[in-house]
Amino acid sequence: MAPGTALVPPLMDRCRGTAIRRYGFELPGRAEFVAGARRLTRQQLTQWGVGEDTCDTAVLIVSELFTNAVLHTASERVVCELRDSDGRLRVAVKDQGRRPTGPRLRHAGDDEHGRGLQLVDTLSSFWGTRDAADGPGRIVWAEVPC
Repeated sequence: MAPGTALVPPLMDRCRGTAIRRYGFELPGRAEFVAGARRLTRQQLTQWGVGEDTCDTAVLIVSELFTNAVLHTASERVVCELRDSDGRLRVAVKDQGRRPTGPRLRHAGDDEHGRGLQLVDTLSSFWGTRDAADGPGRIVWAEVPC
């Protein structure tokens, strides 16, 4: 996927001069590529000069969302996008899932699994999900203030 391909629908028209930086990548939908997703995210955010705390948060969110895409869907490929605009960083992960329902926030006890979206919910200002417009799959996104 070429950098700049938007996963997130356009927000409202922006004023001229508003800078929007976007970067995207696509990796195989296998657990061994989660580390690669973290590495690519950190490299791009460092290049953009994003603060260390925001970078660490975004890397953790990408890791959780990519892992969920691998564990809970039969995706061959997972697409990630980073979008920096108006003091907010949006992370979006698209899978090829075919499940009838989207991800749900579960309140897990001491269980080792089921806390990924709780982390995303805690670390982000907003997060959500929607069906992919270009075929089967789902996009899960989260916003973090820069």
